[in-house]
Amino acid sequence: MKFNIENVQLVKQDLSADTLQQYLSGQLLAVDCEMMGLNPYRDRLCLVQMCDKDGKVTLVKVDMPAKAPNLKKLFENPEVKKIFHFARTDLTFLYHWLGIDLKNVFCTKIASKLVRTYTDKHSLKDLLKEILSIDIDKNSQLTDWGAPELTKEQIKYAANDVLHLIPAYQKLMGLLQREKRLEIAEEANKFLPTLAKLDLLGYVDFFVH
Repeated sequence: MKFNIENVQLVKQDLSADTLQQYLSGQLLAVDCEMMGLNPYRDRLCLVQMCDKDGKVTLVKVDMPAKAPNLKKLFENPEVKKIFHFARTDLTFLYHWLGIDLKNVFCTKIASKLVRTYTDKHSLKDLLKEILSIDIDKNSQLTDWGAPELTKEQIKYAANDVLHLIPAYQKLMGLLQREKRLEIAEEANKFLPTLAKLDLLGYVDFFVH
């Protein structure tokens, strides 16, 4: 699936009712977030991007304080599987800043670590390059996502981070089944919302002796 900026919808604060219904009608939704940093108490959530299996990309630019009832309806709907890469951080920010308690989550980084045990390279860029032969540009990762207007490069970066997640998920599902690790992956993903809440409470090393 190739990036086309004309197919990217950029909205402020929340999804429209029509876009919400379109995403609710599907079974899979790729999701990612951009923040000012990685500390949820200091760094605000700036952008939430998503893409369905048909390649419909929506970027929601969030200004704080904010409420996003349509995003909340979508992300808390258990019938739609939300696919992230390193979901732990995104779930933490969505819960802290928007009060969204996500349901039915799948993390491609967890899946990658379970089946690509021959490598320690589990970034989205490395994963997509190997399993889909797609080389995404990460040059805009460390930019000002809180700026009033996003650049074309930022929009392209944000869209690319979700555009290929569903194909990656489908490929990883096959590998998990092949290696008989699907059940453990599902259990790990079910725990992610709880892990995000533990992170917010300060229990980052909760399972360390």
